[in-house]
Amino acid sequence: MSTPPSTRRLPKDVPARIEWITLALFAACVVVWCTAVFVLPQVSLVLALPLLVLALVLHGSLTHEVIHGHPFPSFRLSQALVVINPGLWIPYLRFRDTHLAHHQDANLTDPYDDPESNYFDPAVWARLPWWRQWVLERNNTLLGRVLLGPVVGQLAFVRADWAAIQAGDGQVIKGWAWHIPSLVSIPLVVWAAPMPILLYLGACYAAMSVLKIRTFLEHQAHSVARGRTVIVEDRGPLAFLFLNNNLHVVHHMHPRVPWYRLPTLYRANRDRYLRANNGYLFASYRSVFARHFLKAKDPVAHPLWPSDH
Repeated sequence: MSTPPSTRRLPKDVPARIEWITLALFAACVVVWCTAVFVLPQVSLVLALPLLVLALVLHGSLTHEVIHGHPFPSFRLSQALVVINPGLWIPYLRFRDTHLAHHQDANLTDPYDDPESNYFDPAVWARLPWWRQWVLERNNTLLGRVLLGPVVGQLAFVRADWAAIQAGDGQVIKGWAWHIPSLVSIPLVVWAAPMPILLYLGACYAAMSVLKIRTFLEHQAHSVARGRTVIVEDRGPLAFLFLNNNLHVVHHMHPRVPWYRLPTLYRANRDRYLRANNGYLFASYRSVFARHFLKAKDPVAHPLWPSDH
C-alpha cells in the first residue's frame, strides 16, 4: 500500500460552462456545516453532530468532483472551493495526486502502483507481525473498515508520504504545506464556535468512517482490469452522499462526467457496464452490509499477485 512517486496529472479538459447543480450543492454544504457548527450546538449537540458528519461526508465527495474538473471552467477556481479541508484528514493536493494516479485502471489493486489499494504483496504480508495482520484482517470486514479504517488508512498514507518527504519529493512537501491553513484555521473557527472541539474531531472521524463504506469494495482483485471495479445499484441516502460514485465503473469509464449525470448514463447502458466489469454487482448498500458486515470481502494479501514479482 505504498504511494508511488507523485505526478501532477490534471484533467485534460474542463466543463464548457459552470455546473450550477454542483455549485449549488457546494453552497448547501457550507450552509449545513455552518449550521451544525454555529447554530445547532446552542440547541442540541445530539442534532448538531449527525448534521456535521453529513456535511463533512458531502464535502469529501464534492472534493472528488473537483479533482475531476468540476464545477467551473477554471480548474484553479474549482480547487479554491476545497483547498481548505474542514474534514482535516487528507491534504487536498495529496488527495488529488494520489487519486489521479489511482485512475490508471491498468494498475487497479496493485499493492505498489495503486495508491488506493488495500492489498499487500503476499511476500510483504508474510513478514508482518501477527498483531498487524490481525488488525488488517479485521479492517477487511465492513465493520472493521468503519471502526478501524480511518486510522489504518491514515497511518499508511502518512507513512508513505513521510518516506516521500525524506526522499525530497517536492510535490508531497507542497501538498502538506498547503494543508497547514486547514489544520490551523478550522480548529480556530471551531474553537470560537459553540461546537466542542473534541466533538468536532469525532465528527471528522465519523465522516471518514462513512466514506469508508463507499471505498470498501469499490475494487476487487481480478485477472483483467475491467473486472476490478464495482457497481452498487443503490439510490438511497448513501448514494446521494457519495454523489453516485457507487456506480463506480461508470465513473472510471467516464471520469469527466459530473455526478448528477451518472445514473442516467448507467440506466441507458446497464448491460454494457455489467459486461465491462464482469458482473461485479451489488443491488444496494443494504446487501453490502448483509454480506460483509462481519465477513472479509477478500484476503489482505493480493490473491493474484505473482509469487516471482
